[in-house]
Amino acid sequence: MKGKIQTALQLLFPPRCVACGVMVESDFGLCAACWAEVEFLGSEVCNTCGRPMAGGDAQAGVVCDECLVETPPWSKGRSAFRYTAAGRDLVLALKHGDRTDISLPAAKWLAQAAKPLLTQDVLIAPVPLHRLRLLKRRYNQAALMSQALAAMLGARYCPDLLLRIGARGSLEGLGAKERYAKLNNAIVPNPKWSTLLGGANVLLVDDVLTSGATLKAATRACLHGNAKDVCVVTLARVAKGT
Repeated sequence: MKGKIQTALQLLFPPRCVACGVMVESDFGLCAACWAEVEFLGSEVCNTCGRPMAGGDAQAGVVCDECLVETPPWSKGRSAFRYTAAGRDLVLALKHGDRTDISLPAAKWLAQAAKPLLTQDVLIAPVPLHRLRLLKRRYNQAALMSQALAAMLGARYCPDLLLRIGARGSLEGLGAKERYAKLNNAIVPNPKWSTLLGGANVLLVDDVLTSGATLKAATRACLHGNAKDVCVVTLARVAKGT
């Protein structure tokens, strides 16, 4: 009976590409053309920040020059794809276009990217939005993705592990120094979850890694709350000059 219902629903609502809307074989997938335009990242990335590195091998622990000069506070980071072309369109549709359905395929791509970061007791949490920003947007795209990711992996999930008490406005258009200044002390551990955070292996989830300012502030908040280790994963990342 269940199979007949699913078949009927597919006839009425055939699966469509989450990027362009053309019909595809399965729900929440990409058509061949859009798949070719999304620059998914493989294993040849910096083991610390996930930056693409030609000829590198993440399993060997290779680290990019930027991370050697200034090591991020998290231990390892990964991203699913570059913030370009169809990948950028997917992120913007999820973030600003009310395309919350994209969070489901995004979780699959995040799970693939985050494989080297996962531990058996991992605690997954989103980078938080300021409450006024959340009220205006109505949802936190990082929370949608991290919730779907945790459900997919059967991992622990805490949507409000961290609180954003400052930096209410958008960071778009700001340079790295301005972003760091604005985010100074803007993210803090939620005192309600101090016991959960203490000693935890945290995986932070966000939509885009640009300068890294937001993820660094969130990571420092986790470490301030006595997390044992923090890794980060984003749907996309800006990777200039690579």
